[in-house]
Amino acid sequence: IPILQQQAESLGTLHLINSDVLTIDLSSLGLDPPLRVVGNLPYNISTPLMFHLLKYSPLIQDMHFMVQKEVAERIVAPPDSKHYGRLSVMMHYFCQCEYLFDVPPGCFSPPPKVDSAIIRLLPYAQPPVPVDDIDLLELVVKTAFNQRRKTISNSLKKLLDKNTLTDLNIDPKARAENLSLAQFIRITQTLNHTKQ
Repeated sequence: IPILQQQAESLGTLHLINSDVLTIDLSSLGLDPPLRVVGNLPYNISTPLMFHLLKYSPLIQDMHFMVQKEVAERIVAPPDSKHYGRLSVMMHYFCQCEYLFDVPPGCFSPPPKVDSAIIRLLPYAQPPVPVDDIDLLELVVKTAFNQRRKTISNSLKKLLDKNTLTDLNIDPKARAENLSLAQFIRITQTLNHTKQ
């Protein structure tokens, strides 16, 4: 940190925070929104860190991250693709997600054993399809993808029955990877109204 501060002295003000990024409350830093967040994310905390930052999405204009290529592919994946999963659904709820470009291992010294990619996340002011209970949506998505080879009626059988899925215009024989964000939200809203 002292080295960075010294090198930045002639360039303007640099405020460094020596802390665990997963514990930082962005709203308490006194920064003027909209914030632009840029980072080369440590691969082992990239997903938890993105979800942590999304708690502050009203303060954030955009986020540009370098992540492991596999994570980038999962984030931007559409339904019916092999990379589509829990991370895809939840990130698309909060953000418009764009895959910008690859960063090959040769760009680093020493070269890592994995490929990297740059992604852009644009938080929505309001989600395109709002949900009343975000925790319930997370539970539904997690439960559906826990056994992704099962049909949706089997993976969600503890939450709702086959007839309810049919009533929601969702094929009970479909798998989690076939369902759109809007369909996951329909399931969530139905469960939310049932428990009230």
